[in-house]
Amino acid sequence: MPPDTPPLTGLPDRLCPRDGTRVPLADPAWCCPACAGPLDLDFHPRPAPPAGPAASLWRYADILPPAAPGISLGEGGSPLVPLTERVSAKLDFLMPTLSFKDRGAVLLVGLARRLGVREVLADSSGNAGTSVAAYCARAGLRCTVYVPESTSSKKTEQIAAHGARVVRVPGDREATARAARTAADEPGVFYASHVFHPYFTQGTKTYTHELWEQLGGRLPEALVVPVGNGTLLLGAHLAIEELYGAGLIPRRPALHAVQAEAVSPLARAWREGLDDLYEEDIPAAPSLAEGIAIPRPPRARQILAAVRATGGAFHTVPESAIGPAQADLARRGLYVEATGVACWAAVREGAVGDAEAVVPLCGAGLKTGTAAPAPAPRAEAPGT
Repeated sequence: MPPDTPPLTGLPDRLCPRDGTRVPLADPAWCCPACAGPLDLDFHPRPAPPAGPAASLWRYADILPPAAPGISLGEGGSPLVPLTERVSAKLDFLMPTLSFKDRGAVLLVGLARRLGVREVLADSSGNAGTSVAAYCARAGLRCTVYVPESTSSKKTEQIAAHGARVVRVPGDREATARAARTAADEPGVFYASHVFHPYFTQGTKTYTHELWEQLGGRLPEALVVPVGNGTLLLGAHLAIEELYGAGLIPRRPALHAVQAEAVSPLARAWREGLDDLYEEDIPAAPSLAEGIAIPRPPRARQILAAVRATGGAFHTVPESAIGPAQADLARRGLYVEATGVACWAAVREGAVGDAEAVVPLCGAGLKTGTAAPAPAPRAEAPGT
């Protein structure tokens, strides 16, 4: 076990939302052993007035699950700035690795360090892998990140700069996930999945807790969130339920989920009134919004249920809207990657009408450049 690692006491269990199977946090299983689905955390804090530095995720330590201390890079506390009279943007691209994924990665890697693991594995379209790699570097853990072969070279350079091994997988994001999950079954590997592991969502919920505090103890009528695997939306929903359950908000804001039209399995299921995705695979077209180009999100049922529970909706944006939305934000002084502008593109097209809304700007434009297809890097076979 690494030095200064707290003892393994007081750790909550993971819990399967579909069949109730319990899995201890120290168990290396990364999914439910009964149904192979993702796990939630049996952790139900009651929000209290936050304490600590204002510009810090750790201001909310009392409602976060236990993790190893000492690996923070200064994450949290992103600014909220107006875009119009009714729409504001939360600048989560101003995180240590330039994306909101730092909120979840600091907790997930903190857990890995607390569990005493030495080898961490992640899969990602870029941002989550970069974040996990950075926090592994901070924690002194070896890290391997699987990415699709089409991932922006700027993102893979950032991952490698943190000392992680990058494995480029031929095929789409789903092929990458399959390759990583196979490798994750090897002994001694901690699968730092931002999709399957509930610690990541516990971190992303701080986005909404911060927003509640920044707005003077309230939330807007609508939270507009980009959705691929749904980690930010599910974190937002978790925070909403915590705040509503504690009587700190009088109503739940509507969650509006945004997908790229080219890869929109959840929006299709929503339109047809389904509780889950179609059984058959639907071929996904290439999208500039690579971070949300997820053809089969494992938490689809939870994402659809969260949007319904808040009276929200799903929206899709065409590829032709992404470039103009990115350029519009840049002219306002905000240079954001293509995935991160999807919500602003949807709002520009009337997704929430005149409702008071907040959009997250999730990743910096420097990660991908302007909205044009990135050249595909040379593929490296998994395991090399």
